[in-house]
Amino acid sequence: MLCLALTPFTFSSYGWLLLVAIAASLFTWTRLARRDPRLVLIYVAALLSAFIGAKLVYLLAEGWLDWPMPDRWLRLATGKSVLGALLGGYAGVEFAKHALGHRAATGDLFALVAPLGIGIGRVGCLLHGCCLGERCEPAWWTLRDAQGVARWPAVPLELAFNIAAIVIFLLLRRCGKMRGQHFHLYLIAYGAFRFAHEWMRMTPKIAGVLSGYQLAALACVALGVWGFRRRARLERAVAAP
Repeated sequence: MLCLALTPFTFSSYGWLLLVAIAASLFTWTRLARRDPRLVLIYVAALLSAFIGAKLVYLLAEGWLDWPMPDRWLRLATGKSVLGALLGGYAGVEFAKHALGHRAATGDLFALVAPLGIGIGRVGCLLHGCCLGERCEPAWWTLRDAQGVARWPAVPLELAFNIAAIVIFLLLRRCGKMRGQHFHLYLIAYGAFRFAHEWMRMTPKIAGVLSGYQLAALACVALGVWGFRRRARLERAVAAP
């Protein structure tokens, strides 16, 4: 029976992968958005606000449980949430665009950059042995944690989701479909995916029902729907005679 084994990974190596993710997303962003220097500032605002959002959602969802742990400071320093990064990054982009007077849509660029960075980050999760799935019966598709326990392949599925998202948005970009709406579609799709997939992830549940990450996932869906409808209204207003 074939099982992939999750082995401990050093924090320093995990940090290097985080830097690789940032560098790759920045390179992609600058290649796609090189015609307007304001877009670099928007990217920086998105990155900083994404880190803040990632930390806040982690602390609210499960970080408060780390306090009794002997390595609580390391846990609190390194813990973060992809969902929080998406929510925080969206807020940072809107603030930066307003401050810089940038009116054009930037979501189609972020729809490629975000899953690229998240996908590289998930490779780090896979090597680090974190973000584990629930226990399950051993099978060819299960992962084994550091203790040899068979678990749902939560990280590989999230990695596959983000790879698929990159391919889909590249095709939409090439065909000129749904312009200005790509990131809203990503928020809706990833939020829905995470809400459903969270049942199979080993995360603390509130009152034994929903996890804090599921609430954040619903917030991503709601934000995506709101942004999608807002962009559609703006486009109709521009097209109106």
